[in-house]
Amino acid sequence: MKAINGLATIRPMLAVMMVSLALVGCASSSKKKAPPPPPSFDTVMSEAESKVPAGPDVAIKAFESAAKTDPTRKEPWVRIAQLQFDRGDYARAIVAAEEVLQRDPDDLVADGVITVAGFRVANQSLQRLHQRGALASDTARTEAETLANTLRSTMGDSILAPEPPRPKRKARPARRAASSASAAPASTPAAAPSRNSGNSDPFKSIGGN
Repeated sequence: MKAINGLATIRPMLAVMMVSLALVGCASSSKKKAPPPPPSFDTVMSEAESKVPAGPDVAIKAFESAAKTDPTRKEPWVRIAQLQFDRGDYARAIVAAEEVLQRDPDDLVADGVITVAGFRVANQSLQRLHQRGALASDTARTEAETLANTLRSTMGDSILAPEPPRPKRKARPARRAASSASAAPASTPAAAPSRNSGNSDPFKSIGGN
């Protein structure tokens, strides 16, 4: 009889102990820190932009990471297209520009990259074909002329015109003696001829964002 009474007394005590342990476990788990939120898209873009001075390879990888942060945004692909274009990798620039147009079909920067980069790729190909004598056929010549006419009509004649030679500077006359220089009247220097830069903005004729 005493044993039964002892068991009846122990059972409530065990229940209280189990409840206490459960409460302690809940309290300890609630004290654990929650993981920090992922960086925002603007933060990742700013970090990628800061990588540009380090070189195109580093910057392009950073913008590719930014593109993964928010796949719906076009801004990382715009910068990738520009960087690839500036380094002369026109094929990859066109691919990145196509990614931009998938997100914004009206983006003028992407259209400009595709147009100018495509022209430069075609121009390089035509030069190689011409050197190999592959443009001797009438079909190839006709297609080349069609491409040239299309470029002239959309971007102007200057797009295919060779860069004009820069004027040579005239040699300066030897300095005269101080006595004769003071007696002679000072000549008015001729205005320097203006020079057209051959590295003008390739997107100027087709607009931009």
